[in-house]
Amino acid sequence: FYAAVLQDIEALQDGYGRSDFGKGKKINVEFVSANPTGPMHMGNARGGALGDCLAAVLDAAGYQVSREFYINDAGNQIDKFALSLDIRYQQIFKGEEAVPMPEDCYQGADILERAQEFADLYGDSCLEKSQEERQKALVDFALPKNIAKMQSDLKKYRIEYDTWFHESVLHNDGEIQDTLKILTEKGMTYELDGALWYKATDFGAEKDEVLVRKNGNPTYFAADIAYHRNKFQRGFDRCIDIWGADHHGHVARMKGAMNAVGLDGSKLDVVLMQLVKLVRNGEIVRMSKRTGKAIQLADLLDEVPVDAARFLFNMREANSQMEFDLDLAVQQDAQNPVYYVQYAHARICSILKALEKDGVVKRACSEEELLLLVQPEELSLIRHLAAYTGEVVSAAKDYDPARITRYVIDLANLFHKFYNACRVKGEEDSLCQARLTLCVAVKTVIHNVLTMFKISAPESM
Repeated sequence: FYAAVLQDIEALQDGYGRSDFGKGKKINVEFVSANPTGPMHMGNARGGALGDCLAAVLDAAGYQVSREFYINDAGNQIDKFALSLDIRYQQIFKGEEAVPMPEDCYQGADILERAQEFADLYGDSCLEKSQEERQKALVDFALPKNIAKMQSDLKKYRIEYDTWFHESVLHNDGEIQDTLKILTEKGMTYELDGALWYKATDFGAEKDEVLVRKNGNPTYFAADIAYHRNKFQRGFDRCIDIWGADHHGHVARMKGAMNAVGLDGSKLDVVLMQLVKLVRNGEIVRMSKRTGKAIQLADLLDEVPVDAARFLFNMREANSQMEFDLDLAVQQDAQNPVYYVQYAHARICSILKALEKDGVVKRACSEEELLLLVQPEELSLIRHLAAYTGEVVSAAKDYDPARITRYVIDLANLFHKFYNACRVKGEEDSLCQARLTLCVAVKTVIHNVLTMFKISAPESM
């Protein structure tokens, strides 16, 4: 058994750990989906790592995975975005006292920056336009810039999506109207006080929900039902959403709504993610040292290596509270878990190079030679390597990619114990080669985990 594990890893190389457990079923993983009216924050940093690593684990377990970002480019928040930009634009020429900013508008510095960029380009030429024309021009200018910034920040974070889905498509293509029509035809709606309501209580919710407001505008919930219906119509066997824990009340509503439109709500899974606390010198940090403002994803990636961010954000289950230690993330020692794992990989590479210099080159071992591996540290290490494929399947089943991060930390730990207890250099040839085979198997599996999670596997450190 122990010999066969090592032979298996040697034969499969990059493919070791992959399986056909998922039978090619199509899974959609939607994550981050941050509001494009402002910059991305810390929750998006955790959600990005979790979502991308979950998609990677599902892919390794044999599912056909599609990563998706839902852009809320319609509805109330865009109206608020338009008004906020408009007021900031007018203030540039008329002063803040002449055009005060309502409290419920977006107050961030990013709105001021976009309005200033617009003013630098067009001057005060839009002041005489109608409010509707001016706001449309401002949104048409600012929104693509915000979306492009999101895309570049996420790319820097090594996240690439298969689909960027615009909410506005649902409005423009009539999909929201189609969805409302289905609900109405199935007797799931009623009118009250000039608004259209959905009988959410029929599907276990605590209260009914408004679908279309008095003013004729569909609510966010109506668009969300249409969006999830659209996803299932694209042929996905299962849809997974990663949401902040504050959305827990929305889960049963959305599953119920899928049943209400004639789909199977049990095929929609929601992973709820707790907030992150950033810590520096043992104290909670809310402001960026660089900008003096709330810390954004871009600030974090300026300060912390991407390898460390992706690894550390994926060390705890989504539903557990998390502290992200900024000091630990930049440390280059064994205290930093990602450094510890990368160091194990680099250490094996340097062992191989040192032995090659002494004329010892790794060759294929016979089964008899591999049976020489009998020390407790050797057997513990091989047992852990043998468990890798099953761990990937379990992580996929439980939607818990952090399981694999913990697995690879344990693997590095077991390797260091083995290396301190068992000599490679200086042993007789057969035992030396068997131990070399074990070292390379560990290197292969660490490489497979790190590259699956888009984290570098350095050969020297």
